[in-house]
Amino acid sequence: MIKTFGILAAILLCAALALPATAADYVGSEKCFTCHAEQFNDWQASGHPWKLRKVEKARYAKLPLPPGYSWDDISYVIGGATKKARFIDKKGYIITTAKDGSEAKTQYNLANGSWSFYHKGEKKPYKCGPCHMTNYSADGHQDGMVGMIGTWSEDGIGCEECHGPGGEHIKKPSKKTIAIDRGAEACGKCHQRGGMGPEPPAKGGFIRHHEQINELKAGVHKSLACIDCHNPHQRAILAKDNCAECHAAAAKSYAASIHGKAGLGCKECHMPKATKSAIAVASYTGDVRTHLFKINVDPKAAMFKTVTEKEKTSTFAQGYLTLEYACLACHGSRDKAWAAKSAKGFHKM
Repeated sequence: MIKTFGILAAILLCAALALPATAADYVGSEKCFTCHAEQFNDWQASGHPWKLRKVEKARYAKLPLPPGYSWDDISYVIGGATKKARFIDKKGYIITTAKDGSEAKTQYNLANGSWSFYHKGEKKPYKCGPCHMTNYSADGHQDGMVGMIGTWSEDGIGCEECHGPGGEHIKKPSKKTIAIDRGAEACGKCHQRGGMGPEPPAKGGFIRHHEQINELKAGVHKSLACIDCHNPHQRAILAKDNCAECHAAAAKSYAASIHGKAGLGCKECHMPKATKSAIAVASYTGDVRTHLFKINVDPKAAMFKTVTEKEKTSTFAQGYLTLEYACLACHGSRDKAWAAKSAKGFHKM
C-alpha cells in the first residue's frame, strides 16, 4: 500500500511539473525590485513597460489626445515613450476617428509633435498580443472589454515576459527557478515582422518597424546575439560602442579620417535610420536604426526588392544598405555616383 502510494505521488508530481505556468505563477515586475533593483530601474526607464499602460499611469505622460477626447474617455495608451502613442477607448477599441466619428489623425508622433492617420475610420480591436504585454493568452477579453482581444497578467513587457513566471523563483531564488535565455530569438519573438524569417519587410521606401531579428538574420552579423551589443534591461539607444572589438583595423583607420575626427561613430553609416516607425525625417531617413550593417557601394544596387506570390506583392530589404541610406541621408546635395566614388577605401580616408 505504501509503495503504491509512493508511485502515485511520484506520478502526480511529474504531472504537476509538466503543467504550463498559470496566471497565478506570474507575480508582476514590482516583485523583482527587492533583489534586482539595478535591473528593475534600467527596465523601468526603457520602452518595454510603455508598450501598453492603463490610463491611470499614462495620463501623466503629458500626451495630447485625439480630437474631442478627454482622459475620461481613454482606457489604455499604446506606446508613448519615444516614437508614437495610440489610444484605446473604454470598450477596448483603438481610436481611429475624432470623438464625434469624423475623420481625424489619431496617432501622436512624439519626435515632432505631428499626428498621423492610423487605420482611418476603422473599428479597430486591440489585438497586439503577445508583443505588448506579459503572459498573453488569446482567450477572453482583458478587463471585460469586447475590443480587447485576449488576456494577460501585466500590461507592457514586464520582467516575466522574458524570464518566465517568477512565483517559484521568489520561493527559491536561484538561476534554476527562472529563465535566462541569451539567444537572439528570445528578443526576436517580438522584434520581428511576419516571423523570424531572413527578409525584412519594407514599405514606402523604408524598412518597417520592429523587424530587428529579420534584419539581423538577413545581414552579415547573423551569428551575433542581441546581448553582444545591448544590455537587455536598458534602452536600445544605450547600446555598447564595441565595434572595434571585432573590427580593430577598420576602427583604427576610421578614427584618423575626417568623419572619425568629427566624432561620428560606426552606427551613423552602418546603422542609419533606414527604418520607419512613426515618421520619416527626410527622403532616406526614418526614425529607427537598421541592423543590416553591410553597405553595398555599387551605385546600381537597389535597397529593396519586390516579390509576387499567389497574386500578392510584397517588398523586402535586400539584406544590405545602399548608398542613399548610408551616405546621402547626411550628404543630401550629392548623388549615388559621388557616394560610390567616395566610399571606396572609406575607412582609410
